[in-house]
Amino acid sequence: MKTCVGIIGGSGLYDLKSLQNTKWIDVTTPWGDPSDQILAGKINNLQIYFLPRHGRGHYHSPSTVPYKQNIYALKKLGVTNILSVSACGSLREDLTPGDFVLVDQFIDRTYLREKSFFGKGCVAHVSLAHPTCNNFSKVIFEIGKKLEIKIQLGGTYMTMEGPQFSTFAESKLYKDNWKCDVIGMTNMPEAKLAKEAEICYTSLSMVTDFDCWHPDHDSVEVSDIIETLTNNSSKAQRIIETLPEFLKSNKDPCSLGCNNALDNAIITAPEKRDPKVLKTLDVLLQRLNK
Repeated sequence: MKTCVGIIGGSGLYDLKSLQNTKWIDVTTPWGDPSDQILAGKINNLQIYFLPRHGRGHYHSPSTVPYKQNIYALKKLGVTNILSVSACGSLREDLTPGDFVLVDQFIDRTYLREKSFFGKGCVAHVSLAHPTCNNFSKVIFEIGKKLEIKIQLGGTYMTMEGPQFSTFAESKLYKDNWKCDVIGMTNMPEAKLAKEAEICYTSLSMVTDFDCWHPDHDSVEVSDIIETLTNNSSKAQRIIETLPEFLKSNKDPCSLGCNNALDNAIITAPEKRDPKVLKTLDVLLQRLNK
C-alpha cells in the first residue's frame, strides 16, 4: 500500500502552498458532501489530500462540520495517515501561544455530533484507549525538532461543543481538576471516526492563546491571536513540506494496530447485518471483505 497523507486544516490553514500539480476534486459519500472540495497534489512523490475542515471561507462551525463525510472521503481516496491541524487554547502556564502539542488523549464533551459510522444494522465497538497513532506523532515530533519548532509530544485535548468559549468555572475545572493540557472544539469525533476507518491519525494542536482561566486572558487582543495563528500556520506548512523526508513511500502495517482496528470489533451476527448498511460502509469494510 502506498503511503498517502490526508491533511485536515482548521482555523488559519485553508490551503497548502507547498503542494505541486494541484487540483480541487469532488468526493461523494453516502451521507453527503465533506466540508469542501479536497485539494489533491504531491510534495515530491508523496500523495497528499488537503481538506479544509471548516470549508474555504470558514462557513462550518465546530458543531456543523460533517465529520463522518470528511473521514469517509479521505478513506475513499486511499489515505493511510491523517494529520489533523487545529488551533487550541492552553490550559497550562508552560504551554504558551505559538507552541505546538501532539495530542495523544482526549476528553470528549461534545453532544451534537454523529460519532460513529456504525449503528443499527451493523454494530461495532472499536477500542479508543489510544485514539491517536503514536508512531505517526513521533514522525511529526522529529520533524518539529529538525525545524526547531517548540513542540510537545503527548497531551490531553479537552473537546468542548462550542461555538461559545468556556466559562471561567469550566476552564478552571478542565485545568485544575481534569488536568487537561489544551482545549479545542474540533478533534472529536474526528479522531474516533479515523480510528473506525483504520487510518493512522495524529493531532497537531497549535496554541493561539490561554483559555479564560489565565489572569492575562482578558488583556489579549484579537489581533494578537490572529498574529499567533498566522505564525503557527506558517510553521505547520513547513512541517507538512518536510513530510516526504520522514515517511516511507510504502506504508508498513501500523505496529500499534491502527490499520486493523475493526478486527473483532463488529459484533452483529453475520445473518443480522443489514445489507443496505453494509453497502453504505463498503469503503470501510473492504479489507475485511477480502
